[in-house]
Amino acid sequence: MNANLPTTELAPEMLENHPIGEIAIGSSASLDRTVTKRDIQLFAAITGDVNPAHVDALYASSSQFREIIAHGMLGGALISTVLGTRFPGPGTIYLGQTLKFLKPVRIGDTLTVTVTVTKLEADRGHVTLATTCINQHGDVVIDGQAQVLAPREKLSIARTEIAQPLLADKNLRYDQLMEAARTCPRIRMAVVHPCSREALEGALDASGLGLIEAVLVGPVVRIRELALQNGFDLAGITLVDVPHSHAAAAKAVQMVHAGEVQALMKGSLHSDELLAEVVHPQTGLRTGRRISHVFVLDVPRYPKPLLVTDAAINVAPDFDAKADIVRNAIDLAHALGIRTPKVAILSAVETVTSKLQSAMDAAALSKMADRGQITGALVDGPLAFDNAVSMAAAKTKGIVSPVAGDADVLVVPDLDAGNMVAKQLEYLGDAQAAGIVMGARVPIVLTSRADSAHSRIASCAIALLVAKYLRVSAS
Repeated sequence: MNANLPTTELAPEMLENHPIGEIAIGSSASLDRTVTKRDIQLFAAITGDVNPAHVDALYASSSQFREIIAHGMLGGALISTVLGTRFPGPGTIYLGQTLKFLKPVRIGDTLTVTVTVTKLEADRGHVTLATTCINQHGDVVIDGQAQVLAPREKLSIARTEIAQPLLADKNLRYDQLMEAARTCPRIRMAVVHPCSREALEGALDASGLGLIEAVLVGPVVRIRELALQNGFDLAGITLVDVPHSHAAAAKAVQMVHAGEVQALMKGSLHSDELLAEVVHPQTGLRTGRRISHVFVLDVPRYPKPLLVTDAAINVAPDFDAKADIVRNAIDLAHALGIRTPKVAILSAVETVTSKLQSAMDAAALSKMADRGQITGALVDGPLAFDNAVSMAAAKTKGIVSPVAGDADVLVVPDLDAGNMVAKQLEYLGDAQAAGIVMGARVPIVLTSRADSAHSRIASCAIALLVAKYLRVSAS
Protein backbone atom coordinates (compact mmCIF):
# COMPACT_ATOMS: atom_id res chain seq x y z
CA MET A 1 0.00 0.00 0.00
CA ASN A 2 1.04 3.57 -0.53
CA ALA A 3 0.92 5.06 2.95
CA ASN A 4 1.13 8.79 2.32
CA LEU A 5 0.66 9.97 5.89
CA PRO A 6 -0.43 13.53 6.61
CA THR A 7 1.72 16.00 8.45
CA THR A 8 1.10 15.41 12.14
CA GLU A 9 1.86 16.93 15.49
CA LEU A 10 5.00 15.87 17.26
CA ALA A 11 3.28 14.17 20.19
CA PRO A 12 0.22 12.02 19.36
CA GLU A 13 -1.37 9.99 22.16
CA MET A 14 -0.76 6.68 20.39
CA LEU A 15 2.20 5.53 18.36
CA GLU A 16 1.25 3.25 15.46
CA ASN A 17 3.76 1.67 13.13
CA HIS A 18 3.78 0.48 9.52
CA PRO A 19 5.34 -2.97 9.24
CA ILE A 20 7.22 -4.01 6.14
CA GLY A 21 4.08 -5.43 4.52
CA GLU A 22 2.42 -1.99 4.54
CA ILE A 23 5.34 -0.13 3.00
CA ALA A 24 5.67 0.70 -0.69
CA ILE A 25 7.89 2.86 -2.86
CA GLY A 26 6.69 6.44 -2.43
CA SER A 27 5.23 5.91 1.04
CA SER A 28 6.00 8.94 3.19
CA ALA A 29 5.28 10.77 6.41
CA SER A 30 5.98 14.24 7.76
CA LEU A 31 5.89 16.35 10.87
CA ASP A 32 6.14 20.08 11.47
CA ARG A 33 8.27 21.58 14.20
CA THR A 34 8.99 25.22 15.01
CA VAL A 35 12.52 25.49 16.36
CA THR A 36 12.77 27.51 19.59
CA LYS A 37 15.67 28.85 21.59
CA ARG A 38 14.78 26.33 24.28
CA ASP A 39 15.12 23.47 21.74
CA ILE A 40 18.62 24.64 20.88
CA GLN A 41 19.63 25.03 24.53
CA LEU A 42 18.29 21.59 25.46
CA PHE A 43 20.15 20.01 22.55
CA ALA A 44 23.34 21.77 23.66
CA ALA A 45 22.84 20.63 27.25
CA ILE A 46 22.26 16.99 26.25
CA THR A 47 25.09 16.75 23.72
CA GLY A 48 27.60 19.11 25.31
CA ASP A 49 27.86 20.96 21.99
CA VAL A 50 28.09 24.52 23.28
CA ASN A 51 29.57 25.95 20.10
CA PRO A 52 28.96 29.70 20.64
CA ALA A 53 27.28 29.90 17.22
CA HIS A 54 24.39 28.02 18.86
CA VAL A 55 24.27 29.40 22.42
CA ASP A 56 26.02 32.77 22.60
CA ALA A 57 23.94 35.59 21.12
CA LEU A 58 26.77 38.12 21.35
CA TYR A 59 29.22 35.86 19.50
CA ALA A 60 26.58 34.83 16.98
CA SER A 61 25.80 38.46 16.16
CA SER A 62 29.30 38.81 14.70
CA SER A 63 29.27 35.45 12.89
CA GLN A 64 28.45 35.00 9.22
CA PHE A 65 24.81 34.25 10.11
CA ARG A 66 24.41 37.34 12.39
CA GLU A 67 22.31 35.38 14.88
CA ILE A 68 22.06 32.09 16.74
CA ILE A 69 21.49 29.06 14.51
CA ALA A 70 20.39 25.56 15.44
CA HIS A 71 22.78 22.62 15.52
CA GLY A 72 22.68 20.77 12.25
CA MET A 73 22.12 17.50 14.08
CA LEU A 74 19.02 18.90 15.75
CA GLY A 75 17.39 18.63 12.34
CA GLY A 76 18.88 15.16 12.05
CA ALA A 77 17.26 14.24 15.35
CA LEU A 78 13.86 15.34 14.01
CA ILE A 79 14.33 12.95 11.08
CA SER A 80 14.93 10.20 13.62
CA THR A 81 11.71 11.27 15.36
CA VAL A 82 9.68 10.73 12.19
CA LEU A 83 11.27 7.34 11.55
CA GLY A 84 10.87 6.12 15.12
CA THR A 85 7.41 7.46 15.94
CA ARG A 86 5.63 7.99 12.60
CA PHE A 87 6.95 5.99 9.69
CA PRO A 88 7.82 3.21 9.76
CA GLY A 89 7.31 3.89 13.52
CA PRO A 90 7.86 1.81 16.69
CA GLY A 91 10.10 -1.20 16.09
CA THR A 92 12.15 0.56 13.38
CA ILE A 93 15.91 0.02 13.60
CA TYR A 94 18.13 2.81 12.27
CA LEU A 95 20.90 1.40 10.07
CA GLY A 96 22.42 4.50 8.51
CA GLN A 97 21.93 8.13 7.60
CA THR A 98 23.55 10.64 5.29
CA LEU A 99 22.96 14.36 5.75
CA LYS A 100 23.75 17.51 3.80
CA PHE A 101 23.28 20.81 5.65
CA LEU A 102 22.30 23.25 2.94
CA LYS A 103 21.03 26.28 4.83
CA PRO A 104 21.05 27.43 8.47
CA VAL A 105 18.07 26.83 10.74
CA ARG A 106 17.24 29.90 12.79
CA ILE A 107 15.18 30.42 15.93
CA GLY A 108 11.52 30.58 14.89
CA ASP A 109 11.94 28.59 11.68
CA THR A 110 9.19 26.02 11.12
CA LEU A 111 10.59 22.84 9.61
CA THR A 112 8.59 20.27 7.68
CA VAL A 113 10.50 17.03 8.15
CA THR A 114 9.62 14.40 5.55
CA VAL A 115 10.75 10.81 4.92
CA THR A 116 9.89 9.09 1.63
CA VAL A 117 10.58 5.49 0.62
CA THR A 118 12.88 5.26 -2.42
CA LYS A 119 14.00 1.64 -2.21
CA LEU A 120 12.48 -1.48 -0.66
CA GLU A 121 13.95 -4.92 0.07
CA ALA A 122 10.88 -6.56 1.56
CA ASP A 123 12.49 -9.98 2.11
CA ARG A 124 15.22 -8.48 4.28
CA GLY A 125 13.03 -5.75 5.78
CA HIS A 126 15.46 -3.08 4.55
CA VAL A 127 14.01 0.29 3.57
CA THR A 128 15.81 3.28 2.05
CA LEU A 129 14.17 6.68 2.48
CA ALA A 130 14.86 10.19 1.21
CA THR A 131 14.94 12.54 4.18
CA THR A 132 14.40 16.30 3.93
CA CYS A 133 13.86 19.27 6.21
CA ILE A 134 12.19 22.24 4.50
CA ASN A 135 11.65 25.60 6.19
CA GLN A 136 8.60 27.86 6.04
CA HIS A 137 10.00 29.62 2.96
CA GLY A 138 10.17 26.39 0.99
CA ASP A 139 13.95 26.15 1.25
CA VAL A 140 15.53 22.71 1.72
CA VAL A 141 17.78 23.16 4.75
CA ILE A 142 18.75 19.50 5.26
CA ASP A 143 18.81 16.73 2.67
CA GLY A 144 19.83 13.14 3.11
CA GLN A 145 19.09 9.44 2.92
CA ALA A 146 18.25 6.94 5.64
CA GLN A 147 18.48 3.16 5.78
CA VAL A 148 16.29 1.38 8.30
CA LEU A 149 15.17 -2.09 9.25
CA ALA A 150 11.38 -1.92 9.22
CA PRO A 151 9.27 -3.68 11.86
CA ARG A 152 7.52 -6.93 10.86
CA GLU A 153 4.67 -6.80 13.37
CA LYS A 154 1.87 -4.27 13.69
CA LEU A 155 2.12 -2.22 16.88
CA SER A 156 -0.03 0.41 18.56
CA ILE A 157 1.58 1.74 21.71
CA ALA A 158 0.57 4.50 24.10
CA ARG A 159 3.08 7.29 23.95
CA THR A 160 5.36 7.41 26.99
CA GLU A 161 5.06 10.78 28.68
CA ILE A 162 8.42 12.29 29.50
CA ALA A 163 8.56 15.10 32.06
CA GLN A 164 9.70 18.34 30.51
CA PRO A 165 13.20 19.15 31.71
CA LEU A 166 13.68 22.41 33.56
CA LEU A 167 15.95 24.64 31.55
CA ALA A 168 16.28 28.23 32.61
CA ASP A 169 17.09 30.63 29.85
CA LYS A 170 19.51 32.68 31.85
CA ASN A 171 19.93 35.12 29.03
CA LEU A 172 16.33 35.76 28.06
CA ARG A 173 15.33 38.22 30.78
CA TYR A 174 18.85 39.62 30.83
CA ASP A 175 18.58 40.30 27.11
CA GLN A 176 15.18 41.91 27.64
CA LEU A 177 16.63 44.11 30.38
CA MET A 178 19.54 45.14 28.17
CA GLU A 179 17.17 45.88 25.30
CA ALA A 180 15.10 48.16 27.53
CA ALA A 181 18.21 49.89 28.91
CA ARG A 182 19.52 50.64 25.43
CA THR A 183 16.44 52.78 24.79
CA CYS A 184 17.67 55.16 27.53
CA PRO A 185 20.36 57.80 27.09
CA ARG A 186 23.71 56.80 28.54
CA ILE A 187 24.44 58.19 32.01
CA ARG A 188 27.67 59.19 33.73
CA MET A 189 28.27 56.90 36.68
CA ALA A 190 30.86 57.53 39.37
CA VAL A 191 32.53 54.25 40.25
CA VAL A 192 33.70 54.71 43.83
CA HIS A 193 37.17 53.33 44.60
CA PRO A 194 37.40 50.70 41.81
CA CYS A 195 40.57 49.15 43.23
CA SER A 196 39.79 45.48 42.73
CA ARG A 197 39.79 43.53 39.50
CA GLU A 198 36.06 42.74 39.81
CA ALA A 199 35.03 46.34 40.47
CA LEU A 200 37.13 47.76 37.66
CA GLU A 201 36.13 45.07 35.18
CA GLY A 202 32.41 45.51 35.89
CA ALA A 203 32.62 49.27 35.34
CA LEU A 204 34.60 48.91 32.11
CA ASP A 205 32.27 46.18 30.80
CA ALA A 206 29.20 48.35 31.39
CA SER A 207 30.97 51.27 29.75
CA GLY A 208 32.01 49.14 26.79
CA LEU A 209 28.41 48.08 26.26
CA GLY A 210 27.37 51.72 26.05
CA LEU A 211 25.23 51.65 29.21
CA ILE A 212 27.27 54.14 31.22
CA GLU A 213 30.10 56.58 30.91
CA ALA A 214 32.29 55.35 33.74
CA VAL A 215 34.01 57.95 35.92
CA LEU A 216 36.59 56.18 38.08
CA VAL A 217 36.98 57.92 41.43
CA GLY A 218 39.94 56.73 43.48
CA PRO A 219 43.75 56.71 43.68
CA VAL A 220 44.65 56.99 40.01
CA VAL A 221 48.10 55.38 40.27
CA ARG A 222 46.59 52.32 41.90
CA ILE A 223 43.78 52.13 39.34
CA ARG A 224 46.22 52.37 36.42
CA GLU A 225 48.44 49.67 37.92
CA LEU A 226 45.43 47.40 38.36
CA ALA A 227 44.35 47.98 34.77
CA LEU A 228 47.86 47.19 33.51
CA GLN A 229 48.04 43.98 35.55
CA ASN A 230 44.76 42.72 34.13
CA GLY A 231 45.06 44.01 30.57
CA PHE A 232 42.21 46.51 30.89
CA ASP A 233 42.10 49.45 28.50
CA LEU A 234 41.43 52.80 30.18
CA ALA A 235 41.46 54.81 26.97
CA GLY A 236 38.65 57.35 26.97
CA ILE A 237 37.79 56.68 30.63
CA THR A 238 37.64 59.65 33.02
CA LEU A 239 39.69 59.22 36.20
CA VAL A 240 39.31 61.43 39.28
CA ASP A 241 42.26 61.23 41.66
CA VAL A 242 41.61 61.00 45.41
CA PRO A 243 43.88 59.43 48.04
CA HIS A 244 41.67 56.74 49.59
CA SER A 245 38.23 55.12 49.74
CA HIS A 246 36.64 57.58 52.16
CA ALA A 247 37.71 60.50 50.00
CA ALA A 248 36.38 58.66 46.95
CA ALA A 249 32.93 58.28 48.54
CA ALA A 250 32.81 61.95 49.53
CA LYS A 251 33.99 63.08 46.08
CA ALA A 252 31.45 60.93 44.26
CA VAL A 253 28.59 62.40 46.30
CA GLN A 254 29.91 65.91 45.58
CA MET A 255 29.92 65.10 41.87
CA VAL A 256 26.23 64.19 42.05
CA HIS A 257 25.45 67.57 43.64
CA ALA A 258 27.48 69.29 40.93
CA GLY A 259 25.55 67.49 38.20
CA GLU A 260 28.71 65.77 36.96
CA VAL A 261 27.35 62.22 37.38
CA GLN A 262 23.83 60.72 37.45
CA ALA A 263 24.49 57.49 39.33
CA LEU A 264 26.95 55.81 41.69
CA MET A 265 28.50 52.36 41.74
CA LYS A 266 30.24 50.90 44.77
CA GLY A 267 33.75 49.68 44.08
CA SER A 268 36.14 47.99 46.52
CA LEU A 269 35.09 49.74 49.70
CA HIS A 270 32.72 48.81 52.49
CA SER A 271 29.06 49.55 51.83
CA ASP A 272 28.83 51.44 55.13
CA GLU A 273 31.62 53.75 54.02
CA LEU A 274 29.80 54.75 50.84
CA LEU A 275 26.34 54.90 52.40
CA ALA A 276 27.57 57.09 55.26
CA GLU A 277 28.30 59.77 52.68
CA VAL A 278 25.05 59.12 50.84
CA VAL A 279 22.90 59.63 53.98
CA HIS A 280 24.96 62.46 55.52
CA PRO A 281 22.37 64.97 56.80
CA GLN A 282 24.11 68.03 55.31
CA THR A 283 26.05 66.84 52.27
CA GLY A 284 24.39 63.55 51.36
CA LEU A 285 21.88 62.45 48.74
CA ARG A 286 18.85 61.87 50.92
CA THR A 287 15.32 62.55 49.80
CA GLY A 288 12.21 62.45 51.91
CA ARG A 289 12.41 58.65 51.86
CA ARG A 290 14.40 56.07 53.71
CA ILE A 291 16.96 54.52 51.37
CA SER A 292 16.65 50.80 50.76
CA HIS A 293 18.11 48.09 48.58
CA VAL A 294 16.14 45.94 46.16
CA PHE A 295 17.38 42.68 44.69
CA VAL A 296 16.10 41.92 41.19
CA LEU A 297 16.16 38.15 40.80
CA ASP A 298 15.66 36.03 37.71
CA VAL A 299 14.49 32.75 39.27
CA PRO A 300 14.32 29.86 36.75
CA ARG A 301 11.17 28.36 38.26
CA TYR A 302 9.36 31.70 38.51
CA PRO A 303 7.61 33.13 35.45
CA LYS A 304 8.78 36.73 35.89
CA PRO A 305 11.42 38.84 37.65
CA LEU A 306 11.15 38.75 41.44
CA LEU A 307 12.09 41.77 43.56
CA VAL A 308 13.22 41.18 47.16
CA THR A 309 13.64 44.03 49.65
CA ASP A 310 15.34 45.03 51.91
CA ALA A 311 18.11 42.50 52.13
CA ALA A 312 21.18 44.73 52.30
CA ILE A 313 20.73 48.05 54.15
CA ASN A 314 17.94 48.28 56.74
CA VAL A 315 18.70 45.81 59.53
CA ALA A 316 15.47 45.95 61.54
CA PRO A 317 13.26 48.59 59.92
CA ASP A 318 10.43 50.11 61.93
CA PHE A 319 6.98 50.54 60.45
CA ASP A 320 7.64 53.93 58.83
CA ALA A 321 10.85 52.59 57.27
CA LYS A 322 8.94 49.57 55.92
CA ALA A 323 6.42 51.90 54.28
CA ASP A 324 9.28 53.64 52.45
CA ILE A 325 10.83 50.29 51.55
CA VAL A 326 7.54 49.34 49.90
CA ARG A 327 7.32 52.66 48.04
CA ASN A 328 10.90 52.34 46.81
CA ALA A 329 10.24 48.84 45.51
CA ILE A 330 7.12 50.04 43.69
CA ASP A 331 9.13 52.82 42.04
CA LEU A 332 11.71 50.29 40.88
CA ALA A 333 9.01 47.98 39.54
CA HIS A 334 7.56 50.90 37.56
CA ALA A 335 11.03 51.73 36.22
CA LEU A 336 11.32 48.12 35.04
CA GLY A 337 8.04 48.39 33.16
CA ILE A 338 5.78 46.59 35.66
CA ARG A 339 2.72 48.83 35.57
CA THR A 340 0.86 47.47 38.59
CA PRO A 341 3.28 45.41 40.65
CA LYS A 342 1.91 42.88 43.10
CA VAL A 343 3.61 43.44 46.44
CA ALA A 344 3.59 40.67 49.05
CA ILE A 345 4.41 41.71 52.63
CA LEU A 346 6.00 38.60 54.11
CA SER A 347 5.64 37.07 57.54
CA ALA A 348 5.86 33.54 58.88
CA VAL A 349 2.08 33.25 58.66
CA GLU A 350 -0.72 34.43 56.42
CA THR A 351 -3.03 35.45 59.28
CA VAL A 352 -2.99 38.65 61.31
CA THR A 353 -1.74 37.93 64.82
CA SER A 354 -0.39 40.14 67.57
CA LYS A 355 2.18 37.45 68.36
CA LEU A 356 4.22 38.43 65.30
CA GLN A 357 5.16 42.06 64.72
CA SER A 358 5.84 41.28 61.07
CA ALA A 359 2.24 40.12 60.62
CA MET A 360 0.88 43.26 62.27
CA ASP A 361 3.13 45.48 60.13
CA ALA A 362 2.05 43.61 57.00
CA ALA A 363 -1.62 44.10 57.77
CA ALA A 364 -1.12 47.81 58.43
CA LEU A 365 0.87 48.30 55.22
CA SER A 366 -1.88 46.57 53.25
CA LYS A 367 -4.44 48.88 54.82
CA MET A 368 -2.29 51.91 53.91
CA ALA A 369 -2.46 50.75 50.30
CA ASP A 370 -6.24 50.37 50.58
CA ARG A 371 -6.45 53.95 51.87
CA GLY A 372 -4.24 55.40 49.15
CA GLN A 373 -1.28 56.08 51.44
CA ILE A 374 0.79 53.71 49.34
CA THR A 375 -0.02 53.90 45.63
CA GLY A 376 0.91 52.38 42.30
CA ALA A 377 0.63 48.72 43.29
CA LEU A 378 -1.51 45.93 44.69
CA VAL A 379 -0.30 45.32 48.24
CA ASP A 380 -1.30 42.40 50.45
CA GLY A 381 -0.09 40.78 53.62
CA PRO A 382 0.70 39.10 55.78
CA LEU A 383 1.65 36.33 53.36
CA ALA A 384 4.02 33.47 54.02
CA PHE A 385 6.68 32.92 51.38
CA ASP A 386 4.92 29.93 49.83
CA ASN A 387 1.61 31.75 49.60
CA ALA A 388 3.28 34.70 47.92
CA VAL A 389 4.94 32.78 45.09
CA SER A 390 2.85 29.61 44.68
CA MET A 391 -0.74 29.72 43.46
CA ALA A 392 -1.16 26.11 44.54
CA ALA A 393 -0.08 26.91 48.10
CA ALA A 394 -2.38 29.93 48.21
CA LYS A 395 -5.36 27.87 47.00
CA THR A 396 -4.62 25.07 49.46
CA LYS A 397 -4.83 27.54 52.32
CA GLY A 398 -7.91 29.20 50.90
CA ILE A 399 -6.28 32.59 50.43
CA VAL A 400 -8.23 34.94 48.19
CA SER A 401 -5.88 37.70 47.12
CA PRO A 402 -4.82 39.42 43.89
CA VAL A 403 -1.22 39.12 45.10
CA ALA A 404 -1.00 35.59 46.53
CA GLY A 405 0.80 33.16 44.24
CA ASP A 406 1.74 35.86 41.75
CA ALA A 407 3.92 38.37 43.60
CA ASP A 408 6.29 40.70 41.77
CA VAL A 409 7.79 42.07 45.00
CA LEU A 410 8.60 40.34 48.29
CA VAL A 411 8.95 42.72 51.24
CA VAL A 412 10.74 40.90 54.06
CA PRO A 413 10.47 41.62 57.80
CA ASP A 414 14.16 42.39 58.33
CA LEU A 415 17.60 42.15 56.80
CA ASP A 416 18.29 38.64 58.16
CA ALA A 417 15.20 37.22 56.47
CA GLY A 418 15.77 39.17 53.26
CA ASN A 419 19.39 38.21 52.90
CA MET A 420 18.55 34.55 53.45
CA VAL A 421 15.70 34.61 50.93
CA ALA A 422 17.77 36.35 48.25
CA LYS A 423 20.88 34.22 48.75
CA GLN A 424 18.93 30.96 48.86
CA LEU A 425 17.20 31.82 45.60
CA GLU A 426 20.56 32.72 44.08
CA TYR A 427 22.65 29.79 45.29
CA LEU A 428 20.08 27.00 45.61
CA GLY A 429 17.47 28.22 43.13
CA ASP A 430 20.05 29.15 40.48
CA ALA A 431 18.68 32.71 40.28
CA GLN A 432 20.55 35.48 38.50
CA ALA A 433 20.81 38.46 40.82
CA ALA A 434 21.16 42.18 40.30
CA GLY A 435 20.21 45.06 42.54
CA ILE A 436 19.97 48.76 43.20
CA VAL A 437 19.68 51.23 46.07
CA MET A 438 16.50 53.29 45.91
CA GLY A 439 15.33 56.34 47.82
CA ALA A 440 18.40 58.52 47.14
CA ARG A 441 18.63 61.36 44.64
CA VAL A 442 20.28 59.02 42.14
CA PRO A 443 20.38 55.24 41.66
CA ILE A 444 23.23 53.49 43.45
CA VAL A 445 24.65 50.14 42.36
CA LEU A 446 25.70 48.36 45.55
CA THR A 447 27.90 45.54 44.34
CA SER A 448 29.40 42.63 46.24
CA ARG A 449 32.79 41.03 45.71
CA ALA A 450 30.94 37.80 44.85
CA ASP A 451 28.93 39.47 42.08
CA SER A 452 29.60 38.20 38.58
CA ALA A 453 30.30 40.49 35.64
CA HIS A 454 26.82 39.53 34.42
CA SER A 455 25.30 40.78 37.69
CA ARG A 456 27.26 44.05 37.66
CA ILE A 457 26.23 44.80 34.08
CA ALA A 458 22.58 43.97 34.84
CA SER A 459 22.68 46.29 37.86
CA CYS A 460 24.03 49.09 35.67
CA ALA A 461 21.21 48.49 33.20
CA ILE A 462 18.71 48.75 36.07
CA ALA A 463 20.38 52.00 37.20
CA LEU A 464 19.91 53.37 33.69
CA LEU A 465 16.18 52.59 33.78
CA VAL A 466 15.82 54.06 37.27
CA ALA A 467 17.63 57.26 36.23
CA LYS A 468 15.20 57.63 33.33
CA TYR A 469 12.24 57.00 35.63
CA LEU A 470 13.44 59.62 38.12
CA ARG A 471 13.88 62.19 35.32
CA VAL A 472 10.39 61.55 33.97
CA SER A 473 8.84 61.60 37.45
CA ALA A 474 10.52 64.91 38.25
CA SER A 475 9.36 66.61 35.05
